[in-house]
Amino acid sequence: MLNKYARAFFTRVLTPFAAFLLRRGVSPDTVTLIGTAGVMVGALAFYPRGEFFWGTVVITLFVFSDLVDGNMARQAGTSSRWGAFLDSTLDRVADAAIFAGFALWYAGDGDSITLCAVAIFCLASGQVVSYTKARGESIGLPVNVNGLVERAERLVISLVLAGFSGLHKFGVPHIDILLPIALWVVAVGSLITLGQRVVTVRRESAEADAAAAAPAEQGENA
Repeated sequence: MLNKYARAFFTRVLTPFAAFLLRRGVSPDTVTLIGTAGVMVGALAFYPRGEFFWGTVVITLFVFSDLVDGNMARQAGTSSRWGAFLDSTLDRVADAAIFAGFALWYAGDGDSITLCAVAIFCLASGQVVSYTKARGESIGLPVNVNGLVERAERLVISLVLAGFSGLHKFGVPHIDILLPIALWVVAVGSLITLGQRVVTVRRESAEADAAAAAPAEQGENA
């Protein structure tokens, strides 16, 4: 849902910055790689140590590369299948690093096997949610559904609440409860979204199979 509205807004905001990078000779693929590396550093260097505020600050600085690289490719007229593939693949890597960071924290000093398991479920379900759409589209289906918790929602919920949760180290009491809330919300929301996509693919595939069978039946009856 956020993809539909927020992406258009931030694309307009980041267009001048994308143009600036192009003038400096920076390629969209370079931005994609640097952005992913920055997210991974923020997630895996800060989150396992419980530094959720600073980790979120670092991740947020780099996560917008996902919008900048595509904007650059469109402005330069160099949009390609390779660029789309690289961007989509590294998005999965960045998302995995974020939830892996949470899982490592709860497996260590966070001392909660339950929340570690929830973080791992968020990591896995996010990958599967993305896969269902990609796989459905690869067999010729539109997968025309706006899921409850897609990638944008997962990132916003997780990063915003993790960032606020990190204020616990600055003396704000009880605010660290926000991260567990975020993980449970993302886990449940991802499960619902997975169900929405599976149901949609099942319906669309049945409709496509019926449409393909109809001419054959008509030919037999002629």
